[in-house]
Amino acid sequence: MTVTIINDCRDPNALGRQSIRASALLQSPISCIGVDSDLEASGNLIDAIDALDGNEGVILVNVAPRNGVAKRRPNGSPFGYAWNGNVLVLATLDGFTLSLVKKFDIRSPLHEFDVERASREVTGSANAAAFIAESQFRSFDFLPRMAAYLLRHKHAAGTPLSWEAIPDAPHAVWWVDNFGNCKTTITSDELALMPGASLSTRHGPLAFIPALRNVPDNKTALITGSSGLGRKRFLEIVMQGGNAARHLNIASGDTLW
Repeated sequence: MTVTIINDCRDPNALGRQSIRASALLQSPISCIGVDSDLEASGNLIDAIDALDGNEGVILVNVAPRNGVAKRRPNGSPFGYAWNGNVLVLATLDGFTLSLVKKFDIRSPLHEFDVERASREVTGSANAAAFIAESQFRSFDFLPRMAAYLLRHKHAAGTPLSWEAIPDAPHAVWWVDNFGNCKTTITSDELALMPGASLSTRHGPLAFIPALRNVPDNKTALITGSSGLGRKRFLEIVMQGGNAARHLNIASGDTLW
């Protein structure tokens, strides 16, 4: 089994503490992916499920700002869990974190935690549960403990939540890689584009050329990328021999039209 942490608390101290806690409780190798937003987390969650290739795993996802609309919550976004085969996913529920799981229709029963109640079930201590519920760092104090409990018991105290409560993913860029390739939330089968067809976007028209190797030098195009799940792969905006994000002024989170 392997454990993946996807988190916006991504400085060395925060990721190091999370890794140590998860490794100690789950006795498994840890991989960490730092993100800036719930949409970035959503795409990386799909890639993590894909990378597990059907093997057992735990994925801990937390993007929980406390500012803006999050102020309506007592302590940031609620958490939920779902089993995708033998992959346990624990994630924040606000925003787009689970939106691409919903889009790929790999949905299994989703449950929302009452963090204090669930922590009391795990620790057997009302004082410990109250501390965890109020923690500034729930991806350290709550998620690894809850994952260890769920691996043993499969279920925990929680309220069933409809996937319809999860918002649909926008048509947007969810990741810009180090080459400047822009991974979008649109899948290769979604638009039924023929090779050579042009797609109008807010960044200008982009020719659909399925394979990166066939994009002419110094040209931008829309290709079928490597990220995704099964036969569904996300489309990417690329520039052969250049940086599409810099050339077209694209940033993670930008919508396509």
